[in-house]
Amino acid sequence: MRRRELLQSGTLVLLLAGAQIARGASIVAVRVWPAPDYSRVTIESDGELKARQFFVATPPRLAVDIEGLDLNPALRELVAKVRPDDPNIAGIRVGQNAPGVVRLVIDLKQAILPQVFSLPPVAAYQHRLVFDLYPAQAMDPLEALIAERLREGPAAPAPADPLGELIARQGERGGAAPPPAPRTPAGPVDGPGGTAERTERLIIVALDPGHGGEDPGAVGPNGTREKDVVLQIARRLRERINATSVNGNPMRAYLTRDADFFVPLQVRVQKARRVQADLFVSLHADAFFTPNARGASVFALSQGAASSSAARWIANKENQADLIGGVNVKARDAHVQRALLDMSTTAQINDSLKLGSAMLREIGGVGRLHKPRVEQAGFAVLKAPDIPSVLVETAFISNPDEEAKLRSDDYQEELANALMKGIQNYFARNPPLARNRPV
Repeated sequence: MRRRELLQSGTLVLLLAGAQIARGASIVAVRVWPAPDYSRVTIESDGELKARQFFVATPPRLAVDIEGLDLNPALRELVAKVRPDDPNIAGIRVGQNAPGVVRLVIDLKQAILPQVFSLPPVAAYQHRLVFDLYPAQAMDPLEALIAERLREGPAAPAPADPLGELIARQGERGGAAPPPAPRTPAGPVDGPGGTAERTERLIIVALDPGHGGEDPGAVGPNGTREKDVVLQIARRLRERINATSVNGNPMRAYLTRDADFFVPLQVRVQKARRVQADLFVSLHADAFFTPNARGASVFALSQGAASSSAARWIANKENQADLIGGVNVKARDAHVQRALLDMSTTAQINDSLKLGSAMLREIGGVGRLHKPRVEQAGFAVLKAPDIPSVLVETAFISNPDEEAKLRSDDYQEELANALMKGIQNYFARNPPLARNRPV
């Protein structure tokens, strides 16, 4: 009798196990990230999902059959997550196409180049099925600068339009991420040491708010997300840059992201090079295992070993953004592009150290410094070979006191002022170079 009960219970266990296998994966979360650059749809599950995609051009829509799923309320949430202002997605429909197969149809507002790929578990995420929807006609970042200026209203008439000329030169070259135009020294700027000599061009500072979208960055003890505060600081700094000039030459800030979406590390660098930026400033908020660490830091690239074990640790942490944010490793030319950006020069690093020192002095006037000097390590986002580039860790978001400061409007304003003064001081001692007009 006992043996029969055991056999029956064993049969029940096998039946339950078979049901679990047949059930397939369960949906953990669904997310939609709209942005002008691209829109992303993410389906997170507790098991790997297999998908087959079909793109229909007229009207534009992407149909995806996801195997091992049954229609459930979590998937239906996708329908309500599409925002009316999403520049790429008009709507999402889901339905049970066959037993164990859910069909997802994404109605599109324009022609799209879709990428569908899977990501293995990493950090706080389980398996993710990702749909990246890139506009077939990608926006030129220089055109984004023009659109931003037009939104601000007409500027005072000037004998020349340096931004228009820059766009014209960009169009003459054609193609993506062209090499920078040749530059020659423009002479000293106003300030200690001499009389200014005008460069007669637009001076562009690329601001890079770290993380975004799928990658929240560090999260403070009270739930403050790094990706949110650094975007707020970048916007404040943009206001100051756009209201400033060097020797009468207008300055313009360009943000690698101006919304909550993920930008791969090498794409951030490519964007800065596309607008022929004079400086690149990546903004972050540091974190550590204990709440005691505090203070701001500034980093430049190192071609060799990191300047300290802490700098190496931070660089490794920041370089993991692509894993967490989610990059399609099969995307065409990704490895080639990354290799091309891995050619930083000694001159670029020296200029980056000068910029970092100028900024660090000003930051020390509004808050505590974690280290009194510019540190160096192999940050992937600092590898533009022709743009002085620094990474600023604004404070330790893992420290409750500094987390509160990062959330504060007053501290964000003070920090933006300090960063602006650092940029101005750098240009006072290192005149921006004049771009030669192409023959």
